[in-house]
Amino acid sequence: MEFRMLSKAFKDGERIPDLYSNTRRGRNSSPPLHWENPPEHTKSFAIIAEDVDAPLIGIITHWILYNIPSGSRELQEGIPQQESFSDGTIQGRNFFRRNAYMGPNPPFGTHRYYFKIFALDAEIKTDLKMTRGRLLKAMAKHILGQAQLMGIYSKKSSI
Repeated sequence: MEFRMLSKAFKDGERIPDLYSNTRRGRNSSPPLHWENPPEHTKSFAIIAEDVDAPLIGIITHWILYNIPSGSRELQEGIPQQESFSDGTIQGRNFFRRNAYMGPNPPFGTHRYYFKIFALDAEIKTDLKMTRGRLLKAMAKHILGQAQLMGIYSKKSSI
């Protein structure tokens, strides 16, 4: 059984519903996510959501979560905008310098949004200003496995 990430809101490669966008049609609400079959000896999980199709800028980080407890297998829709949670989960800084989810809102065209989950053999030192680069560096020697879910988004109602 492979480590994988899924969502009730959209399937891999399909359109992310407007509800989860940061557009006039959306609520900028994080989508529900769940994962299956993490590697043995997982101590925590980290999630990075990113737009890989931003011309000139490069990758735009839309969401960072880390120190998600090893027993967790899902995130409910609409994670609150706050830095930390009672279970130890920390929400890092997105491209927009907010400790929160920021939904799709591409300026033009169709963009791909990757929700990546990392199974780690350790917890990451808490840093409320954690960025994608810092998190990738902190995780580098602790990744036991990785899975991803890719959704596409365009401001047009149909792609």
